[in-house]
Amino acid sequence: MTLPLLGRVALVTGVSRRQGIAYACAARLLAMGADVFVTHHQPHDERQPWGADDLELVLAGLREVDPARRIEHFGADLADPEAPQRVLDAAAGAYGHVDILLAVHAQSGEDGPLGEMTATMIDSHYAVNTRSTILLTKLFAAQHDGRDGGRVVWFTSGQGLGPMRDEIAYAASRAALAGVAASVSDDLIDQGILLNVINPGPVDTGYLGEDAGLYPPEQLASLKRRFPLHRFGEPEDVARLVAFLASDEGRWIAGQVLNTEGGFRRWGFLED
Repeated sequence: MTLPLLGRVALVTGVSRRQGIAYACAARLLAMGADVFVTHHQPHDERQPWGADDLELVLAGLREVDPARRIEHFGADLADPEAPQRVLDAAAGAYGHVDILLAVHAQSGEDGPLGEMTATMIDSHYAVNTRSTILLTKLFAAQHDGRDGGRVVWFTSGQGLGPMRDEIAYAASRAALAGVAASVSDDLIDQGILLNVINPGPVDTGYLGEDAGLYPPEQLASLKRRFPLHRFGEPEDVARLVAFLASDEGRWIAGQVLNTEGGFRRWGFLED
């Protein structure tokens, strides 16, 4: 079996739940031969309806993917403006160099429609989702030495494809990344680093299950009918695209915002 990422190191943020997109991405890169440095911030998950996962089980699950691969981890609250520097220092200190940055972390929740917006809501989402991602990318580029395989993947949402009227702060913070991607990509490509942005669409990371209790069953059934394949997105669906972009197979793609939604037909997402 070939290992296309053998010898490369990936920094993956937001790896705190086995049901999450970041976990699926980290597992996929490990299976491709990369060594991985993951960050996590469990207090965020503890505030969500689904609660936090057991961090030891999260790490154990990743180690089982390929025991030959190295995994290091680091707790960081990326709302802290100094946290990106600590994360990059820890990752580069552990491995000497980082080849791939996947900024999968996100603040979600504690949001609302326009009439409920406050400066605190907007600033807190911006700090985690936008500011920290840009700073992580700056620091990643600073330690990159021009070797082949430099990759950055950011995450946005579907705010440009349809309304997200109850998540104004989140949508704004994600839209900023999609909006600045071409400019940052143009900067990074001079160093041989390719930046792309993914909109994963509605992915069931726990919030779309009936047991989560966030939406009534009839609303979830209506949403599922909007997918031609009659299922929600799964974290592994996103991880496959990430793996392509992180590998040499994706070396002619840069500065793009890619929607991976399984043909999702948008109309008033979750607002029936």
